[in-house]
Amino acid sequence: MTQAIKPRIMIIGAGAMGRLWAAYLHTAAEVWFATRSVSGPKIDYPMRDATGSRHSISVPVWVRERGLPDCILVMTKAPDAEAALAPFDALLSTNTLLSTDIPVVLFQNGMGSQRTIVERYPGVPIIAASTTEGAYIAPDGLLVHAGKGITWVGGLNAIAQSQAEAAVNYLGLSGLTVAQDNDIEGRLWQKLAINAGINPFTALLDCPNGEILGNGYFEQRIGGVCEEVSTLMNARGRPIPAATLEAQVREIANRTATNSSSMRQDIRAGRQTEIDMMNGFVVRESEALGLSAPVNRELTTAVRALRHTKA
Repeated sequence: MTQAIKPRIMIIGAGAMGRLWAAYLHTAAEVWFATRSVSGPKIDYPMRDATGSRHSISVPVWVRERGLPDCILVMTKAPDAEAALAPFDALLSTNTLLSTDIPVVLFQNGMGSQRTIVERYPGVPIIAASTTEGAYIAPDGLLVHAGKGITWVGGLNAIAQSQAEAAVNYLGLSGLTVAQDNDIEGRLWQKLAINAGINPFTALLDCPNGEILGNGYFEQRIGGVCEEVSTLMNARGRPIPAATLEAQVREIANRTATNSSSMRQDIRAGRQTEIDMMNGFVVRESEALGLSAPVNRELTTAVRALRHTKA
């Protein structure tokens, strides 16, 4: 009997989220990491899944001899996403017919990087993913799946509409919950509000998500964060009450109480954060419309200063 050919999935970025998806996909698909930070033929790492079970994961590193992937998942931080795709410009060139068949799925937090990539690759199906899966890499290198969630997927450009279902099917091989959303941009806006309301506080307070709840610094500012995001969304034609956004922030913070946010991890490791794609994006977009966002500006400035003091 002929063995079925496994789909080939390239994951750009081997951070916590990249490793999480690789761990769940690698038994049902041929998975490769594409990363400049590793010179060896594979990446090995331990993992603790959402049930508490431990696994040893081994994922090959992509080289040109492996050929073309069927799907590309971009798992880098938002500020690094465009540069991470640049080495594959020839593959994704609009002059290459193959590029129209390779969905590129962006998992970046915040807003702004997606728009830049869509503009750079007009002939490529660019798809956004918004996930509530929680994962982090512990100091000993253990990948921890801290909380199960759902991943929503949808096209960002016209050519992506026909490939969104294929992307859902590829990601669904993981066994994680994946669904299609025809208004993925609306979902990205709500995810922006959640990230802006959780990540900077966990970084500044140096605590897991759940511990921001009830903290005075958080409680004094979260209403302002959500009010400013709500005002911006309304101006962009996506009205949603500030109270609804705040309720979502609190619900996610409680549901992912033990998770260490990516921004907190970045500060601890002395890495660049995504603050400019989250609260900083709210400030820039608000001011472009003649609106003010003083609370988001305060948090953006504080996180930037925190990174400087930790460097």
